[in-house]
Amino acid sequence: MGAVQGLWQAATPDRILAAMQGELGRQILNAVIAGQLTVAQGAQAFVTSAMLAQGASLETLGRLIPGALAGVASDGRPLATLLYLPAIYTAQALQAGMKPEAASAFGLSRMAVMVATQIADTSRAATSVAMTAEPRCISYVRVVKLPACDRCIILAGRQYSYSTGFKRHPKCDCGMEPLSDADWRATAGPEDLFKAMSPEERRKRFGTAGADAIEKGADMAQVVNARRGMTTTATGKKVTREGTTRRGIGGKALNSGFQKYSGQGRYERAREARLMPEQILKQAKGDRDLQVALLRKHGYIT
Repeated sequence: MGAVQGLWQAATPDRILAAMQGELGRQILNAVIAGQLTVAQGAQAFVTSAMLAQGASLETLGRLIPGALAGVASDGRPLATLLYLPAIYTAQALQAGMKPEAASAFGLSRMAVMVATQIADTSRAATSVAMTAEPRCISYVRVVKLPACDRCIILAGRQYSYSTGFKRHPKCDCGMEPLSDADWRATAGPEDLFKAMSPEERRKRFGTAGADAIEKGADMAQVVNARRGMTTTATGKKVTREGTTRRGIGGKALNSGFQKYSGQGRYERAREARLMPEQILKQAKGDRDLQVALLRKHGYIT
């Protein structure tokens, strides 16, 4: 990313669109392609080493072609098209009245996200190809490194078939550990990562109430997933629709009956609102027994 940053900062914001269509654009594109090639070239050796370390005999059905993954964005479009977008964002920021230095920094921040994401995606795609070409490799484990977002943390240590797509978000740096057998291998799971985090990092990733709920024994996945459907009622309570269908953990735990709600899809949801962890902790007013009871009632603790 250092090379890309230096190239970007050499162009004036008011000329960035033309620059990205010319030599600057070609230089940035070549720098990112070089990064893609580097990570792709290492994928075959990585999978081979993993298989050998696990005592598996190698029966490679084909060899990865690193160049096939370079110059292409992870969504299938030409990489150059994607890398041109930060220039558009910069030009739009200038038109909106942003100062040139700030507009350039804004565009660079978007470029940084794209470059990091594309190189990481290339590495994971190359690893997937190499795993597919090695019949002894039947699965992989998701490896999460701290600091990481809450969504990645709850997936840490999960095992997937070698052909299962990798769930990721922009700038996600989670990786794969290829496996040669069906046995789950010891790797850091969500609870291990949570224990390794400082109190400040826990609050940053899960929110103060979420971290507190997890420390009290709430299921981490339920705490994180609940935020996807979070809303605030007219009375100011924070509730969630997540997991409130008949098959959902919250719906089963509440056991309050079900009904259809306008604008919430075709599924019936629990009649009683499912409280968010922070609402439960606030509502219980420091009563730990009540906190635990409500966390259990709303499906955050079993």
